[in-house]
Amino acid sequence: MEINLLSGALGAEVKGIDLKDSSIENWNKINSLLLEHKVLFFRDQKISAEEQLNLAKRFGPLEKHIYVKGRKEYPEIIRIIKEPDEKRQWGETWHTDVSYNPKPTKVIILKSVEVPPVGGDTMFSNMELAYESLDEKIKDKIKDKKAVHSSLGAAAFTESYKAMEGNGNLDEYSNAHPIVRTHPETGKKILFVNSMYTKRIVGLDKEESDEILNEIFRHQERLDFTCRFKWTENAVAIWDNRSTHHQGLTDFFPGRGLGHRRVMDRIAIEGDNPN
Repeated sequence: MEINLLSGALGAEVKGIDLKDSSIENWNKINSLLLEHKVLFFRDQKISAEEQLNLAKRFGPLEKHIYVKGRKEYPEIIRIIKEPDEKRQWGETWHTDVSYNPKPTKVIILKSVEVPPVGGDTMFSNMELAYESLDEKIKDKIKDKKAVHSSLGAAAFTESYKAMEGNGNLDEYSNAHPIVRTHPETGKKILFVNSMYTKRIVGLDKEESDEILNEIFRHQERLDFTCRFKWTENAVAIWDNRSTHHQGLTDFFPGRGLGHRRVMDRIAIEGDNPN
């Protein structure tokens, strides 16, 4: 097994592990590396949908997206498609997946099916580092406080993507979670808000809430917390959604990534109630 770090903050590209092997022994290796590096990348993994699902089930119960319809044969797999003429990227703002759910996603397994020759990289950011380095005055202000996360509604997930199909649910949801959560496996403190879904701090007026959240969002976007992955076909990323942010880069421009499809298969594993 060979492990190459992508940055000083998080992320490792792993060679010598076959993701077709969903045995408990292989999963233990993967999970141990995941807790250490927070996001893992594997190239040249020609795994089937069944093999991707088998590996995902080792992490826990699978999650169905509340707005987006999964693949017909595999409803737990969302096929994320950017058509050749589309300039938008699904998940193009820094976020933690479905942080608006009562139990936000634990782990994501994302496999590339079709990639453009350039553009569409994914960036990840370490929210444990973000909390550790947060100004102490801000830490005091957010201690023991919760923030409301909104699901934004179905349109945010489907209207800009011709090939993305909704499942008929149109309602908007919100849930409040601790601004600082504790990782259930490592005990580390995590800054658990994000600029896409987090709307307000419970118990504060709008002006003060906005001021604190905007300062936190700027802090979370520091590049020294991040790593960046360039996709190739049959590459797989596995990330701990509890302790990271991520975003898909929308660098699709004429003569570059624009004019090409980008297709990814996403499986999410259900998490726990943050505390």
